[in-house]
Amino acid sequence: MPATDQSVPAEPAKDPRCGFVAIVGRPNVGKSTLLNHILGQKLSITSRKPQTTRHQVHGIKTVDGVQAIYVDTPGIHVEEPKALNRYMNRAATSALAGVDLVIFVVDRTFWNDGDENVLQQVARVTCPVILAVNKVDQIETKSDLLPHLEALSKRHDFAEIIPLSALKMTNVDRLEACVASYLPAGPFHYPDDQWTTRSGRFLAAEMVREKVMRQLGAELPYSVTVQIEQFKDSGRSLHIHALIIVERDGQKKIIIGDKGARLRQIGQQAREDMERLFERKVMLNLWIKVRKGWSDDDRALRSLGFDS
Repeated sequence: MPATDQSVPAEPAKDPRCGFVAIVGRPNVGKSTLLNHILGQKLSITSRKPQTTRHQVHGIKTVDGVQAIYVDTPGIHVEEPKALNRYMNRAATSALAGVDLVIFVVDRTFWNDGDENVLQQVARVTCPVILAVNKVDQIETKSDLLPHLEALSKRHDFAEIIPLSALKMTNVDRLEACVASYLPAGPFHYPDDQWTTRSGRFLAAEMVREKVMRQLGAELPYSVTVQIEQFKDSGRSLHIHALIIVERDGQKKIIIGDKGARLRQIGQQAREDMERLFERKVMLNLWIKVRKGWSDDDRALRSLGFDS
């Protein structure tokens, strides 16, 4: 289970290094996949749909006297049509304040207005910025990569430019070594066996939402959020009650599916992920509730755990 007790710091090695590393980029460039593979744990949920990540998620990796505290962020995007979108942008840009290092993730040889928007945010920081060019294994014409890297190097004074594949773990070790070299000397902030600051309740809610996003079409997932109403640990098992919140009656019917088939599939897949993470049997119960307009209502967002 994710550890959240910060009262017993790890005994760091001689001359330890410790610092905060923000992972930023436009939506769907692979930020969460990168963090999960660095940690060797599934912390941030993933899907092929943009803006899957909605909150800052802290992942901690402590190895050989180095503790890197990674901050996964929602994709920074230009359009802000709803309160939820504005919240995600604030969550992403606020992560840049006070960190020791930034990893700016981009997608292969693509560069668009979304990347340019993120670069404008990144250009304001005073700490080093590493540019991580992700998904290079998917570049069809490999000879395009080097000229693209050279063009990127002229856009900003990046500390390093590292081509990698988060999914294939190509060059991720090089990125981690680079991160370690830029972190400041100092004691660890967390015990060396703690890998996130997020609670089990948060992770359980995210796992349910991930399965909803992967099951449904392009538009519906953005009208869905998940609240954990019960998270009871009996020692050998966890009893979790999760409420799936949508905005319209029609969306509720879609998630339930024919005779409840889709909802059962969502629950089964989420429960299997939870049992792997929490390392115990999980009794998961799902309900669905319609809450009209929640994604564009600041008060509703706050009541659902979205910080202002």
